[in-house]
Order: sequence, then C-alpha cells, then structure tokens
Amino acid sequence: MPFTALNSRMVEARIAPGQRLFSRRGAMLAYRGEVHFTPSVQGGQGGVGSMIGRRIAGEATPLMTVEVPQGREDQGGTPGGTVMFGHGGHHVHVVDLTGETLSVEADRLLAFDGSLSQGTLFLGSQGGVMGMVRGQVTGQGLFTTTLQSHGSVAVLAHGGVIELPITPQRPVHVDPQAYVAHRGEVRNRLSAALGWREMIGRGSGEAFQLELSGQGTVYVQASEEKL
Repeated sequence: MPFTALNSRMVEARIAPGQRLFSRRGAMLAYRGEVHFTPSVQGGQGGVGSMIGRRIAGEATPLMTVEVPQGREDQGGTPGGTVMFGHGGHHVHVVDLTGETLSVEADRLLAFDGSLSQGTLFLGSQGGVMGMVRGQVTGQGLFTTTLQSHGSVAVLAHGGVIELPITPQRPVHVDPQAYVAHRGEVRNRLSAALGWREMIGRGSGEAFQLELSGQGTVYVQASEEKL
C-alpha cells in the first residue's frame, strides 16, 4: 500500500480490509474508518532472538500493528480506512521497494507495509569490529533492520532527504551522521579520514566517512543531527 505525502512531515496510508502495516508507537496522528491498533512484539524487529538482542543493547523501537478487519468500512461507506502518520515534526521520506532490500535503523522507521519481509542484521557480521565501530560512530548501535520484497516504507529524517545513486563505477561517500538508509546490493565500510592536520586541530575534514559501493541507492538527510 503506497503512502501519500500530505506535506513534508506527514503521510497517509489507505488500508484495505484484511491488510496490515506496522508503525512506531505514537506515530498515529489521525484516522478514519474501523482501524485497529495493537502493540507488536516482533514486527520489524526480526524475531524474538534479535528483539532480545536489541533490548539488551537498548535499541528496541516499540511498534504497533495497524489493520482493518475484513468487511469493515469507513464512515463514508468505503471499505477500509485511512491513517495519518508523523513523529516529532521530523521530515518523512517514502521509499517504494520493488523486490530490493532496504537497510534502515529501527528508530528511523515511521511506518511500513506488513507484507514486507523483516529481518535484523548484526553489524559485527558486516566488517567485524569496524562494523560495530560504524554503528557507534553513526549512532546506529549494533543492529540494523532490513525490509525486503514489494511495498512502501516511510522513514524519518532531519531537514529532508536526497537520493544518491550508487554504481560499481561510482561509489558514494557519506558523512555517517547524515546517513539515513540504503537499498539494493550495496556494501558499506567505515573509513578514517584523519590526517596529520586534523590530528593537531588545523583541519576541518570529517573524522570518518561511510563508503557505499555496489548497485543501489543511499538516502542522505540534510543534517548531521540524530533523531
């Protein structure tokens, strides 16, 4: 179910009877129709095992299951319902997946299709120690969420988002604090960019860069501020 942008900070989702989506708790702003909201234990967290790992690391993001029971109609007699989402006045960006995998931090998720396959990736499995260092430098922690298949995802960002294509011939380097998410067959690694000038305080270069290579897209926010 695609999300419709109401403005830069709010989206609306049309939910047909029998459909469901997941949203972060507290993100519902208004709704029409017979929409049911229930706490989700595993949705978007990659199962019980990863959920426990996230909670130990303090990275679990509570989610809600949002759905319309079969045969229910909105107040105008139209089957289904509509829900408006937003959170904290942050900008919202919609990503439409057509079979690819989206890697995004759980606290960046606003809402996403319940039809998407959900998983959790331990950053230590991508680059070992440097993968975990990357998580700490970017503020992402030790885990990242993956969403795959066909559907839509609404993510949160500061100051809006731009999409940068990644090709085998042209990797993209991103300030780790400005990184939001990426999709496709993309490899990422954290590299130190400190030179002797930076070490003695005479330069203005960034201490670390996130290099993304392969084939896909990276989403970059217009700010270095964390959520």
